[in-house]
Amino acid sequence: MKALLILMLACFTAPALAAGNAAAGQEKSAACQACHGAEGKASVSLYPNLAGQNADYLQHALQAYKKGERSGGQAEVMKAFVSGLSDEDMANLAAYYQSLKP
Repeated sequence: MKALLILMLACFTAPALAAGNAAAGQEKSAACQACHGAEGKASVSLYPNLAGQNADYLQHALQAYKKGERSGGQAEVMKAFVSGLSDEDMANLAAYYQSLKP
């Protein structure tokens, strides 16, 4: 019974431990702000709003840009921006933008 309880707790806390650090993401977001706005709300409709977006989605999108798995639109521009980001940087940025009010 005790082992089952430990296993269940590990399952529920693992995602929280894997989540990014929003404060670190905010520090890293300076380059993003030119297109996506200071609060994650773009002033030009060409660029998506990031505020309030799901962190898992954002992290997956950033990784896809870095790997060249996204094409069209601003894909090449985004690939250049994310090329120097680590997985931790991407998780932090995703956590930051998720934390903002849409």
